[in-house]
Amino acid sequence: LILPLIAGIPIIVVYNGTTNIVIPKIISEILGIGVIELGIVYKIYMIMLAIFCTNAINIYAGINGLEVGQSLIIAISVIFYNLIQIVKGEVEENLFSLTLMLPFLFCCLGLFLYNKFPSQCFIGDTFCYFAGMTFACAGIVGHFSKTILFFFIPQIINFVVSFPQLIGLVPISRHRLPKYSTKTKKLTGLPEHWNLLNIALRILGPQREQDICNYLLIFQIICSAFALILRF
Repeated sequence: LILPLIAGIPIIVVYNGTTNIVIPKIISEILGIGVIELGIVYKIYMIMLAIFCTNAINIYAGINGLEVGQSLIIAISVIFYNLIQIVKGEVEENLFSLTLMLPFLFCCLGLFLYNKFPSQCFIGDTFCYFAGMTFACAGIVGHFSKTILFFFIPQIINFVVSFPQLIGLVPISRHRLPKYSTKTKKLTGLPEHWNLLNIALRILGPQREQDICNYLLIFQIICSAFALILRF
């Protein structure tokens, strides 16, 4: 928690954008409010965003390809958002985001080829923190730090489900991984491990590692498509 906090401070110092939030159209029509000014609260939110993004990808993990795959899909989603905004005339900030997202996208593509099942490399915390901070930087300095969270719906679900174990209210094992059967070569979700990976396995039943990863990445794509529809 401390390292992303320190890393996020320079980003907040150079931030020169607005401190208000635009309410999604479907909600603003109901409430009759289009914009809410937050002031200093918004800057606190941006620091928390940097902390969340770096850790959200790191805890939504445990099988080959999931960390890189979800980052790849989020990057594509952000690029789509940037292109739509550029067409609408908001050029400068979204071009800045693209200068981060395009090289990041192709780094993820190359890495995914080696990290997907059967993995030939282990990314560890290093890539997860790097990916999360890249998204936070793009969102904050690109002036869409609210919208970036729309692309983290599976990560938010995973965080909410994991929260009682993360803060120690519920007993937790070191990695909260599913159970692997050497006979069937499949993973089984464990009820004592509170995260989205185990929940998906308990709903779908025992799955091969590559299959459950694909299902979770499809869910990420669906959530990103929903996020873009909701935003616009």
